[in-house]
Amino acid sequence: MANRFRGLKCPGFQWPALRVGKVPSAFSGAVGASRWSNKDLDPIRREDRKWSVWALIAYWFSDAFNAATWEFAASILAIGLSYKDAIGIVATAFLIVSVVISLNGAVGVLYHAPFPVLARAGWGFWGVMVLAIISRDILAMFWFAIQTVNGGDTVLVMITAIWPSFARVPNGIPADEDITTAQMVSFFLFWLAQIPFLYMHPNNLRYLFITKSILVPICFLAILIWSFRSTGGTGGPLLASSSQASIGGSAYSYAWLSSLTSVIGNYATLSVNMPDFSRYSKASVKWQWLYVPMLPIVFTFIAFIGIAATSAGQQHYGVLDWNPANLISNWPNRSCKFFAGFAFSLAALGVNISANSLSAANDLAALAPSYINIRRGQLICALIAWVMVPWKILATAAGFLNFMSAYSVFLGPIAAILVWDFWWVHNMKYDVVALYHPEGIYRYRYGINWRAIAAFLVGVAPNLPGFINSINPAIDPGVGIRPYTFAWILGFTITSLIYVVLSAIWKPKETMIPRAILPDEVYEGEGGETVTIEGKAFGDDVEREGNRERGWKKEDGELRVL
Repeated sequence: MANRFRGLKCPGFQWPALRVGKVPSAFSGAVGASRWSNKDLDPIRREDRKWSVWALIAYWFSDAFNAATWEFAASILAIGLSYKDAIGIVATAFLIVSVVISLNGAVGVLYHAPFPVLARAGWGFWGVMVLAIISRDILAMFWFAIQTVNGGDTVLVMITAIWPSFARVPNGIPADEDITTAQMVSFFLFWLAQIPFLYMHPNNLRYLFITKSILVPICFLAILIWSFRSTGGTGGPLLASSSQASIGGSAYSYAWLSSLTSVIGNYATLSVNMPDFSRYSKASVKWQWLYVPMLPIVFTFIAFIGIAATSAGQQHYGVLDWNPANLISNWPNRSCKFFAGFAFSLAALGVNISANSLSAANDLAALAPSYINIRRGQLICALIAWVMVPWKILATAAGFLNFMSAYSVFLGPIAAILVWDFWWVHNMKYDVVALYHPEGIYRYRYGINWRAIAAFLVGVAPNLPGFINSINPAIDPGVGIRPYTFAWILGFTITSLIYVVLSAIWKPKETMIPRAILPDEVYEGEGGETVTIEGKAFGDDVEREGNRERGWKKEDGELRVL
């Protein structure tokens, strides 16, 4: 039957091919590289870099103003800490993670390649696939599913604002599933609304971020003003009664560290995958340092809005609920409910497309570049969201925190290797062509850099007892659970130390080059131009000095592996 339909002729229509299309280049089109790249994984050409400084700022404002940031601050209060602790935790967490984001984001600006490709320099071609890519991909898909639940909740608010009777739809789903029929319908509608955006090129997404960075902050500021005006300026009982923590001693210390780890885990993915977005930047690399002062200020402010609004909601409605959609649903004004719900829907949409589906898509494309590009990867991520049953993860504040802490166990060590490999081990010098050739200078033995694997395993090991306990509380590791309370920081620190020491003793000399090889000079040489670099010519008829030592040469207009 399939063959019968395939034989039909229809003008302008083509059956989709199983393999993704490839554009010949020095990277995806070179001999031996087709297994490791496609057009979406190649370095971004100069003319395709559209993100300005303002687009990057809009991206972060867009990413910060969302329900997850709101919920983290409020959920910290649920485990006995004060609102002052929550503010301090959020500020400290984003100060730490912003430094790592800036360092790894700068690599993307310099080489315009995504995380899965850049990580090959430190991990090896097979090493990065086995551990780093799969670990990050799992978390990105989980976050996509979680944000889809948040978006579904806001869609429910919008629907009930228009048709209040929708809130009374009979529930046919068992109570222990932690979701109702109305919520499931809303989840599906928001999931469906995201699909068209999964087809957009990342360069075009900047318009979505700019729109969101204007509309959503207006809504958040309006909610903050309502929180204080409606409570006579006090902010509600939570701000009055939660100025001091309800726990003390070691319980307080461990709760503080656990919450810090969880907040870092909130953006642990971006500490690793910032090159996925910064590769589209046309701004100078120095602007990546803007994140260090900006992120702590913006995210801490949003966390305070979440605390104030939750406190006001408790005073007005008698319920302490950290879900902003539930707060909005209690408002009597249907117009306010609808537009606030729309703002939070836009917030969830922007975060999901940029930070989650795009990250997962890059990882999936790196795993199977011949069959998966960014568009297909995002669609796969959207389908897997149903398998994640994210509404059960969000059922309790404690469960949400445990989930985030669990995966930061792996992302801390991964981020550490990325930072130290580029800035210290290789002294800021990568060969961008070799990153696409498994037989080039980053081949290592069996495609695995044993130094990175050893450092990763040692960094993860102290946190494994607590990680296992978070998955199965019936297993009691005793005092072994304590390191897990600061898993990301501990994993990052230990991995950094081990990787630096191993790389100093057993230096990977075969990967060292005298100068960085950047994508712009490769594209210019590929186009037939003769480029002069450090007094040496490189073009169609001239072989650049040192190419043979790096494992590639130019032949017949194409870069080939020796």
